[in-house]
Amino acid sequence: MTSKWSYQFPNSEQLLKRDEFSQKFGLSPAVCLLLVQRGIITEEDVRQFLNPTLKDLYDPFLFPDMQKAVDRLNQALGNKERIMIYGDYDVDGTTAVALVYKFLEQNTWSSNLDYYIPDRYDEGYGISEKGIVYAKETGVKLIIALDCGIKAVNKIAYAKSLGIDFIICDHHMADDILPDAVAILDAKRPDSTYPYEHLSGCGVGFKFMQAFALSNGIDFSNLRTLLDLVAVSIAADVVPLTGENRIMATYGLKQLNHNPGKGLKGIIDVSGLQGKEITMSDIVFKIGPRINASGRMMNGKEAVDLLLEKNVETAKEKSENINQYNDDRRELDKKMTDEAYALIDESPEMADNKIIVIYNSEWHKGVIGIVASRITEKYYKPAIVLTRSNGYFSGSARSVTGFDIYKAIESCKDILVNFGGHTFAAGVTLYGEHLDLFKSRIEAYAAEYLSGRQPVQTLDIDMTLKFKEINMKLILDIKRMNPFGTDNTKPVFCSLGVRDSGTSKLVGRGLEHIKLDLVDDSTDEVMPAIAFGMHEYNDAIKSGKPFDICYTIEENTFNNKTSIQLMIKDIRI
Repeated sequence: MTSKWSYQFPNSEQLLKRDEFSQKFGLSPAVCLLLVQRGIITEEDVRQFLNPTLKDLYDPFLFPDMQKAVDRLNQALGNKERIMIYGDYDVDGTTAVALVYKFLEQNTWSSNLDYYIPDRYDEGYGISEKGIVYAKETGVKLIIALDCGIKAVNKIAYAKSLGIDFIICDHHMADDILPDAVAILDAKRPDSTYPYEHLSGCGVGFKFMQAFALSNGIDFSNLRTLLDLVAVSIAADVVPLTGENRIMATYGLKQLNHNPGKGLKGIIDVSGLQGKEITMSDIVFKIGPRINASGRMMNGKEAVDLLLEKNVETAKEKSENINQYNDDRRELDKKMTDEAYALIDESPEMADNKIIVIYNSEWHKGVIGIVASRITEKYYKPAIVLTRSNGYFSGSARSVTGFDIYKAIESCKDILVNFGGHTFAAGVTLYGEHLDLFKSRIEAYAAEYLSGRQPVQTLDIDMTLKFKEINMKLILDIKRMNPFGTDNTKPVFCSLGVRDSGTSKLVGRGLEHIKLDLVDDSTDEVMPAIAFGMHEYNDAIKSGKPFDICYTIEENTFNNKTSIQLMIKDIRI
């Protein structure tokens, strides 16, 4: 699909700030402009952004109910009550459970701890009745729910009737009625005044443990070593890399690179990342999918077992098992995606629909979310993929810029068993007899909301550059903007009117990529670049005519020599 290039020219005030920051901090003018464009407009903002420090983390007691949560946990520990750490089966949930369990195990000497991950197929997302029954049978008096629970009004009422209290640590949107829990830690609850609302579920668990440590005189260094888990959750759950998330991700990446937990070290090794500097992108594409594969293909509890493992050899063995789950997931993912594409292409009416809704009762529930993502990427339309599971139809939804898939699903809540999520991703469960009605209503909602328009894939460009402005100083200054992710994306640049120097060529086994050697009118130096999968532009490029490029700036190391290389994202002839 052709992308629309979007670029906002800087105004005079931004240019003045750029020059001021460049002089004050010795940074490249381009990076200073990037900072200003991202809302970093004071000298203190610059210092905090470039030098994140744990001292700038907010007081965890600013959370509503935090004192109640700490008091109830202290009571449970003092009375030697059995405590269950309960979390979702995805990366955020499993890392959150591992963090809270590990911290309490290491710092309270309690032998009455247990953890529980619901089965994706047997129980579904969030708090399950089966999990509550298990808690009752094993003598649990307190459940700490992580990355779930904010909407579990009935389930938590049921637990209370059995004498089980809940502390909820969540980061999802709440309904009008909150569960009757002892404490609800969620910066998105309507009455919250906590200064930062974009924490991951694991991040909320971290803040709870931070408050617990403060109230019990436990040194913060005991908690700091678990920030590798928080960094993994932040990357995998695609929360904004701003504020507290930026601070925790920065220190978490340091921990992940220099002294990760044994379980994470095992995953790093089977991911082929040993000896390399691990980035947020590595978590998204290599570490996260392997942790997720446990919940998708088997049971998410295996991921927690691994993350808590203390023995190096056992961690290695468990990591290899999870790596195999990921290989199996990839095979299944390809098969289901191919089937989904065929179903769409064979249904002419879907070409005119504003949203794609497809279902197959044989599809694997653990992979439908990935398939929905691939459909959205290919057709650039919101997509809902459904399959049959435990007598219900369960679906995963993904969306595009400009369409809130959560609100679309919420408009059908009167016929749904359960739903949850956010603007770009959601889950839904319904009875089979409501499937056709749900499909027609969600299609009607999308048709009305997107009437007269279809979202267009947009490539946001940070700024234009001449080749003479690209040097190692710029690369080093860009690296200071790490870690990159949502709301602090890796800068995308644009250069106009560039030409082939005469030595560009097709490369790759199928000659599907272009290795470019480019020139522009600002310098005689040749700029190397690589354009993956863009072989169709080769003839136009070789014609000698000027063209425009969008790219990120990368370091390319070969034979121990590091040079600059542009990673082409799009070409406009």
